[in-house]
Amino acid sequence: MNANSRWSRITSSTIAAVSIVVMSACSSRAPSERARAVTVKGSDTMVILGQRWAEIYMQKHPGAVIQVTGGGSGTGIAALINGTTDIAQSSRPIKPSEAEQVKAKFGVDVIETPVALDGLAVYVHESNPVSELSLAQLKAIYTGRLTNWKEVGGPDLPIVLYSRENNSGTYVYFKEHVLENADFAPTTQTLPGTAAVINAVAKDPKAIGYGGVAYGVGIKTLKIKKDDASPAIAPTLENVATGRYPISRELYFYTVGKPGNPVARDFIRWVLSPEGQAIVKEVGYYPLPEEKRHELARRWEQHE
Repeated sequence: MNANSRWSRITSSTIAAVSIVVMSACSSRAPSERARAVTVKGSDTMVILGQRWAEIYMQKHPGAVIQVTGGGSGTGIAALINGTTDIAQSSRPIKPSEAEQVKAKFGVDVIETPVALDGLAVYVHESNPVSELSLAQLKAIYTGRLTNWKEVGGPDLPIVLYSRENNSGTYVYFKEHVLENADFAPTTQTLPGTAAVINAVAKDPKAIGYGGVAYGVGIKTLKIKKDDASPAIAPTLENVATGRYPISRELYFYTVGKPGNPVARDFIRWVLSPEGQAIVKEVGYYPLPEEKRHELARRWEQHE
């Protein structure tokens, strides 16, 4: 699938608090069939991936229903804690305090399942001559210490900052791994989803933003240097899988122990299958290394 056709499926309305209900049978189901519905909630970064997984799984499993909702990683994990979702999608690891809340409420541990890889991409307008930044430069830009593109080899223009909202796992990851937990500059404009960030950056030659690599369409994605002495690395499959790209990450499913819904368990096993991982690549993210995929698949077979 080419980038343009992939991007055509992504709209702001899909990403911001979207609810996608994918059904492979008619709506007039028997009560027992309706009870099999699986809820998947959380990361806006992952919502297009969850949508595609749900679509294909439903086509192959008539009678099952998967409901995929965005809203942010924090929203998905909160729903897991509250017992209102079967699966939380998250682009950041669950916090120990969140896992403790699940254990306290349900008496079982959270199960963390990596399901894909992502390189956190940094976007600029396609006309911007800057092609790379170091992590230190990126931190200085987003904390307000560098405010003009000429300070990093670009034009004499003020830098306009775009970020995700603080309930986003992408925001949390960026703050921890790039800003080293420093505060964002007060001028940073927060937007509700990665698609909104892309849209803003694509319209503004002064802009910079960040988000999942699968959304890097219609703008320019920068190479990132770990430090001034390191080479600039692009967020390619090989570089993300090997960890050479400095801001690589895993994308997760979280469940309250083994889900009681057998469809949820089967859906997770299918996501970890070669077929499910092929969809990761189709959407634009990166599949798990084969050795890790086998290990996780075996673990979920044991959960049955």
